[in-house]
Amino acid sequence: MKQFYLLAVLFFMGLAVTANAQEAVPADKVIKMAKEEYNVGKLKFKKGTSFFMEFTNISKKPVIVESVLVGCGCTVAEKPSAPVMPGKVGKIKVGYDATAAAGSTFKKDVTIKIKGAQPKTVYFTGEII
Repeated sequence: MKQFYLLAVLFFMGLAVTANAQEAVPADKVIKMAKEEYNVGKLKFKKGTSFFMEFTNISKKPVIVESVLVGCGCTVAEKPSAPVMPGKVGKIKVGYDATAAAGSTFKKDVTIKIKGAQPKTVYFTGEII
């Protein structure tokens, strides 16, 4: 009988954890990206670039960027160090090292993880000459 109660408690705890995980709101309800896709243009081989991806906090609470994930080792990103207040603009610095073969076009992803929201993925494209 004790095993039954233990299993029942664990089952309901699992449901509670699952429900909490699903409470994250869509990122588009919290931030508005200036662009969904950035074009960095033509880059010389092994001559990288850096640029900022900007977003506006459209919520009524400060936005905390927990992390910024990049899709490959040729890309680095820096998240804002402070919370972005409602109505204010946040910037994510992105750096790209153009190491692909000349003549290559590329499309890279950057995923922004915001506290309490689902991740938001944006892209940047360009060409290596």
